[in-house]
Amino acid sequence: MTWTEYFSEKMGSILIKAVSAIAGALFLKTTGTQTGIIILLLIYLLFIVTITQISDFLKLHARLKELETIIDGLDKKYLFAECMPAPRTAWERRIFHLLRRSCKSMTETVSDAESSLREYREYIESQVHEIKAPLTAARLICRTVEPETRQKLLLQLTQIEAHAERALYYARTESPEKDFIIRKISLSDLISQAISNYKTLLIQTGIRIETGSLDYTVYTDDKWACFILGQLLQNSARYHGAEPLITLSAAPIGNQVQLTVRDNGIGIPAHELPRIFDRGFTGSNGRNRGGSTGMGLYLCRRLAGFLEIDLNIISEEQAGTSVFLTFPAQRQI
Repeated sequence: MTWTEYFSEKMGSILIKAVSAIAGALFLKTTGTQTGIIILLLIYLLFIVTITQISDFLKLHARLKELETIIDGLDKKYLFAECMPAPRTAWERRIFHLLRRSCKSMTETVSDAESSLREYREYIESQVHEIKAPLTAARLICRTVEPETRQKLLLQLTQIEAHAERALYYARTESPEKDFIIRKISLSDLISQAISNYKTLLIQTGIRIETGSLDYTVYTDDKWACFILGQLLQNSARYHGAEPLITLSAAPIGNQVQLTVRDNGIGIPAHELPRIFDRGFTGSNGRNRGGSTGMGLYLCRRLAGFLEIDLNIISEEQAGTSVFLTFPAQRQI
């Protein structure tokens, strides 16, 4: 609260006091009281009112600062009513009582919503895991069919698994600390696993993979990092050019390691680059080629944030896209 705000609020009361003082002075004047005495009385009243208003302002200002400090220190702001200090006046007691009733209702609503969200997330995770069993069975059945049909079926199964994985990781982003473990991992092993997971898609798309220097160790969660790499490989496969090529290379940057995933695909229009990490954004390429959910890069950015991986993308239309993943140094973990 500022002086201007305070006096704007108190202006009515101050005017009433001023009018009352003038009326009292006029009354004393009509009764024959000396002018000097009246002036002294007015000065005294002005002094008392000024001291009272300044004291009242300082108390209110200190009280508001105290309450602001408390709420700024809370992660869950709706618990403010439970953390407020004891009220000091009858007015505060009534206001705090009403605020606590309101916040209690909000807390119960938030608690119910969090419980429902947790149950929904657990349900999604359980259902995705259930989906994996028939997918595995379907892959085994594919071995009994002719090669051409088998390749087509395996490609569709890979796509189904990718959608299921995205749903699973989307659910897990609500409580990431329960699911990942940061440890020292070989970057080359991580990339080999990601390529192996999507080898059917890469082979059928005719993509050639080239790797540079990958003899580094990084600090991350292999499962989550592998998912991120898988999304990048899928994007390169979906938006490939005439002679598709994906190049993976790494280089040290101080105490960090930067992995570069580069393709020679159709690229991303410059005006769409600022939005590629938005949830549900598919872009013109996604609409033209179909099959895009707009969730892949959104999840990559979110998971990379949890893993403290710096993720950046540069792209040129009809020339290709480069994705840079900068893994944190050990001292940052």
